[in-house]
Amino acid sequence: MLVIRVLLCVSLVCSEISLSDDQWMAWKSQHNKAYRNSREERHRRGVWEQNLLDIMKHNEETAVGLHSYTLGLNQLSDMTADEVNQWNGLLEEDVLGVNMTFPPPSQHPLPPRVDWTEHGMVSPVQNQGPCGSCWAFSAVGALEGQMKRRTGSLVPLSPQNLMDCSVSLGNRGCRGGYLSRAFLYVIQNHGIDSNTFYPYEHKQGTCRYSVTGRAGYCSGFRILPRHNEAALQYAVANIGPVSVGINAKLASFHKYRSGIYSDPKCSSLLINHAVLVVGYGSENGQDYWLVKNSWGTAWGENGFIRMARNKNMCGISSFSIYPTISSPAPELPV
Repeated sequence: MLVIRVLLCVSLVCSEISLSDDQWMAWKSQHNKAYRNSREERHRRGVWEQNLLDIMKHNEETAVGLHSYTLGLNQLSDMTADEVNQWNGLLEEDVLGVNMTFPPPSQHPLPPRVDWTEHGMVSPVQNQGPCGSCWAFSAVGALEGQMKRRTGSLVPLSPQNLMDCSVSLGNRGCRGGYLSRAFLYVIQNHGIDSNTFYPYEHKQGTCRYSVTGRAGYCSGFRILPRHNEAALQYAVANIGPVSVGINAKLASFHKYRSGIYSDPKCSSLLINHAVLVVGYGSENGQDYWLVKNSWGTAWGENGFIRMARNKNMCGISSFSIYPTISSPAPELPV
């Protein structure tokens, strides 16, 4: 009887390995993964298998009501949390002494649900890849929304333009940047090019801005009061998409697939990633923010995440900022 059990155990192990082989090959094909040699592939597969086990365990717990969100494989699944965090590029803003030039929230009730993707104010999700350029994607996303409100047209703007050309203001391309200085560059430059004219390259290059490709401009920006989700909700409802900084250090965030993300281990103090709040709502009595990320559509809910609201989850209200636009467009320098 003991021998039968051992043989059965061996059979089950072989079956699991075979299934994992199929999943590994399918995952590599889906995300166009190729490795330099067999040693690197063995290492990456080991990381991937551990991530898969973590995902399966979490989702089993979700099925019995222990979590409000699921995890899943994506293009980051052969990386450790520390490796993914090297790509997070939001530099901490110094807001001490800054005049929070934001109007106080209105006493009028806000709509229970807002989704600016339904109003043509949010461009398609892009993938920043192995580059800490989240700050540039978040900034152009907020500016795209305001340009849509001003002109009636949604034109994707160029994060590469910001990466290459705002170095003099302290931004560092793939090594990180500041949301406020991204907007300051557009103000001082009298514009920013479209993404079509100045496409994303996953690396920092030489500044090639041209007025020929100018598709957006900015006259100022407003920083919201820190740790104030009521102010953030007011701004999202009345202004449009808002750039925010969050803590994206946890593996659970990297592996997010669906549902309302709420992880008590996600600190509100360690802000390292910039995203775009494009709406809010509630589901089954749980309030959430609708957030656009820059990790491609294979991550999360087609590139978006719903994050728990009114908990300052992952510090989502620690630093919030949106651009302002005057009319008409600023004069170009002679």
